[in-house]
Amino acid sequence: MSVLQSLKKRNHAFKDESAQIDLLSNHDNIGIPSFEHKLQGINLFPLKPVGIDIFQVNVGKMCNQVCKHCHVDAGPDRKEIMTRATMQQCLDALEGTDIKTVDLTGGAPEMNPDFRWFVERITELGKSVIVRCNLTIILANPKYNDLPSFFKKHKVNVVSSLPYFTAKRTDAQRGDGVFEKSIKALKMLNKVGYGDPESDLQLDLVYNPTGAFLPGSQEDLEAEFRSRLRDQYQIEFNSLFAITNIPVSRFLEYLVNSNNYEDYMNELVNAFNPSAALGVMCRNTISVGWDGFLFDCDFNQMLDLKVQNAPTHISQFDFESLVKREIIINQHCYGCTAGSGSSCGGTTA
Repeated sequence: MSVLQSLKKRNHAFKDESAQIDLLSNHDNIGIPSFEHKLQGINLFPLKPVGIDIFQVNVGKMCNQVCKHCHVDAGPDRKEIMTRATMQQCLDALEGTDIKTVDLTGGAPEMNPDFRWFVERITELGKSVIVRCNLTIILANPKYNDLPSFFKKHKVNVVSSLPYFTAKRTDAQRGDGVFEKSIKALKMLNKVGYGDPESDLQLDLVYNPTGAFLPGSQEDLEAEFRSRLRDQYQIEFNSLFAITNIPVSRFLEYLVNSNNYEDYMNELVNAFNPSAALGVMCRNTISVGWDGFLFDCDFNQMLDLKVQNAPTHISQFDFESLVKREIIINQHCYGCTAGSGSSCGGTTA
């Protein structure tokens, strides 16, 4: 079985963010309204923040996995990682704010050589830390085997990717053997206290569909995952987040290659929910790229759509101008407003 490579490694047209934006912006050709038009219809345009509660940092695109749906186009061949100097600029920016949560993502954030230093410094500022862990990284190398204990020491909220509770569907999306390794990693996290309702160690799972369809009820999925993982593997977790696949990067490639792009975009548009639009994560989040540039969200980051009406780099972080900015939108934003909505923390409506 051939090993999937990143768009960049394959020199795919979509490695260039502008090629993705050109496709997404050409909405008239597939007969759907612009996202801007939808927001105008509910008096929500221009879209603006309600504050900044979450400081999300992508510490690098390097990853030990190459998942078919990855909007980051992450993988072992991606060498872009955040330097300690840029991390320090993030810390300097955070220190002067009331932002309470720092959300670390990648790639596999743990692969950044300064990851642990960064977590330690963030917690010293009194901020809560979320780490988006792909689980298999814990078993990828002996130097990562103690991550559960490190997470416990710093009371990190671990948010773990697990597309499904069976090997077939999980491995189809994330690679051969991923499910088995994920189960082992979850057991390691449980062993140090994660997922125990009587502990303060939060372990959340992320579900996203394995094809061109919207997720089902988050409440129902959580109940089913809990039952299956508990009964078959004695695994406990706290919450499950159902996240819609956003038409960006490798998932956009999949949609085009499978001739599902037009149908999927129409499905997102038809499922547009004004309540979900009110709760989109870009309204209370700022996203920092591995190189320190600022974005409205992680998806805009992957399309290189930097913030507007405010300084664009962390070295010039200006909280007041960022909370007054207008959020950049495009057709991919329909993914966050379909059905019950979608964010890095699950449903929004």
